[in-house]
Amino acid sequence: MIRGVARNIDFISRILGKGIAWVVLANIGALVFEFISRHFFNRPTMWSYDTTYFLYGTHFLLGAAYTLYLRSHIRIEIVYQRLSTRGQAILDMAGFIILFFPIMVVLIYAGAEFAGRSYEVSERSGLSPWRPYLYPYKFIVMISFFLLLLQGIAEFIRCAFKFKEGK
Repeated sequence: MIRGVARNIDFISRILGKGIAWVVLANIGALVFEFISRHFFNRPTMWSYDTTYFLYGTHFLLGAAYTLYLRSHIRIEIVYQRLSTRGQAILDMAGFIILFFPIMVVLIYAGAEFAGRSYEVSERSGLSPWRPYLYPYKFIVMISFFLLLLQGIAEFIRCAFKFKEGK
């Protein structure tokens, strides 16, 4: 049952990660449109800067859980690779308990407050004349940390089984 929870979380991260990868095409489209508008027609857009900024941030943030699922985050393995399988599991679990989980909880809590305040005051971007609302993007930040926390739980479950089985 517990492994099923990890598999379900993995499924969510995998589907979302593969889906969010397509945001790159929308970002490229907006950049190309802006380039052509600005340089060939001398008509820059009001919306391109904010759109590409938000799309890149969304891609980066929502891709974090998928990156953890793929185990593609940077790791210094000088000591880690010399440990036994159980030793690696202990080190990973300690990292999750001491660093990862507390930091994610704080980021989710702070992100919820940050996004909630942004919504309450109808905060807008001041980076361009378009001035889009910022709260949707701030909610994406909070959601991305929540999804990263979920994937961390799946990884912790795997570590616990790795420790138990000693494989």
